[in-house]
Amino acid sequence: MYTVLTYFVSLIVMVVSVFITLVFKNELERMFGEKEDVFPFHICNVLITLMVSFGANAVMSIYIIGNESNLLLQFVILLLMILPIYIFGHLAFEKYKSVYRKYIPTENRKVVVLNEKYLKKKRLPSKLKNYNAISKGK
Repeated sequence: MYTVLTYFVSLIVMVVSVFITLVFKNELERMFGEKEDVFPFHICNVLITLMVSFGANAVMSIYIIGNESNLLLQFVILLLMILPIYIFGHLAFEKYKSVYRKYIPTENRKVVVLNEKYLKKKRLPSKLKNYNAISKGK
């Protein structure tokens, strides 16, 4: 029972950590002007997520369960849990970035084509267009 609770807490910590590290990776790539993914950022993200989830797992197993298990085994189990979550999160994040990109440059980088999905996302709902019309005198 406590083992399931320990892994469930570790899973929640992993998902949050993967999301945060992917956001930071995106901002670092934008800051450094990288157009494609940088592999060392992925390695650092997986290591950071592994450290955070390993810490959460160790705290839960030592202080809640009260026993110390094989740390190397826990390390391998957590790594095998992190890799699919990170890959799925990365693919979902890349799809979201590509769909809601503000503009798409052409091959010669001179013409910019606005993305219509981004423009549709930024429009106000029709309910809010006339929200304050009485006070404006319309």
